[in-house]
Amino acid sequence: MHSQEKEVQGVVDEALPNTLFRVTLEGDEKVLAYLAGKMRLHRIKVLVGDKVLMQLDPYGGKARITRRL
Repeated sequence: MHSQEKEVQGVVDEALPNTLFRVTLEGDEKVLAYLAGKMRLHRIKVLVGDKVLMQLDPYGGKARITRRL
C-alpha cells in the first residue's frame, strides 16, 4: 500500500457492469469502486449489502476493493 492511499470500510449499494460497484462510506459519502486484481484472480464474489475494505484513490472519485469483510 502506498502512503497516500487511505483504507476505509463501506457497504456495497449497487453492482454495475465490468466489476464496478457503488459503495457508501461512513458519513453517507458515495464512491465508485472497482475490484482489485487479486480478488478477480481468486474469483471472490462481491454482492449488494456486503461490507468491504477499500483503498481510496488520493485524487478522489474512485476506490479499489481489496477485501470482503
